[in-house]
Amino acid sequence: MSEICVVFAAGAYYGNEPSANKLPANAFVIAADGGLDHVRGLGIRPNLAIGDFDSTNVDVPQGVETIALPPEHDDPDMLSALKTGWSRGYRDFRIYGGLGGRIDHTIANIQMLALLAHNGGHGLLYGAHSVVTAICNGSLHFPASTMQADADEAKTKVMKTDLNNQSTKNTISHGSHGSGTVDGTSANAVNRMVSVFSHADVSHGVNETGLKYELKNGTMHSDTVLGVSNELLDGRPASISVADGTLIVSFPIEAALPAFKTNVKASQTLGPLASHVSALLNKSR
Repeated sequence: MSEICVVFAAGAYYGNEPSANKLPANAFVIAADGGLDHVRGLGIRPNLAIGDFDSTNVDVPQGVETIALPPEHDDPDMLSALKTGWSRGYRDFRIYGGLGGRIDHTIANIQMLALLAHNGGHGLLYGAHSVVTAICNGSLHFPASTMQADADEAKTKVMKTDLNNQSTKNTISHGSHGSGTVDGTSANAVNRMVSVFSHADVSHGVNETGLKYELKNGTMHSDTVLGVSNELLDGRPASISVADGTLIVSFPIEAALPAFKTNVKASQTLGPLASHVSALLNKSR
């Protein structure tokens, strides 16, 4: 199955999420618990709602399939959503509301990206300015693109808005170099940042090509910071790959989505839904 499963979680949203008519074609949409509030705000009717529903302020729309989980269980609602999407044949996941907000949820969601990669799947976590993904024994290939045009267009739009409506002038300030800023971000700055981390203890055969700084057949460790703040280059394709290991990769939300390849055979399941607290965890009395 090549279709995409889109998951809306209960975390931070930034105004760059897709509305109903901007979803990928034939997407299967899951609202994970408090994600229900957000899909309603986006005008999206989910195919499925799942969770213990302790963080939502709205009812599940009538006719929407619902999986209610007990209040006490091991898996976060996000993991339950991924397991359910996987059980229905989806291997490509796009996740909103999973970055920002609570740091423990952010870390957990990045771990889940690695889980998908270890099982032959692929996930994208969307944030305010970046997208985070994971690859295991595989690669990402970014097509050549020019993001400077996007920045110039945004700057022009800000200038036109300022001229047409003087009330917007308070949203534009000037730093020490006189560059216009919008919400603290330079209007003529371009987010090209690509960062690579080893999620595995050791990742062998790491290659970064077409970026500002290139790496060939490198070894990366989970406790050594080596791949922060590399850059995409205008008009030049780029690739990130690992022969043996797992990488966490962040890239600009403005960049064209990379093609994903993996040598990991897709698993049949991510495991059953957790309906209880693990026997390994003893509740304090």
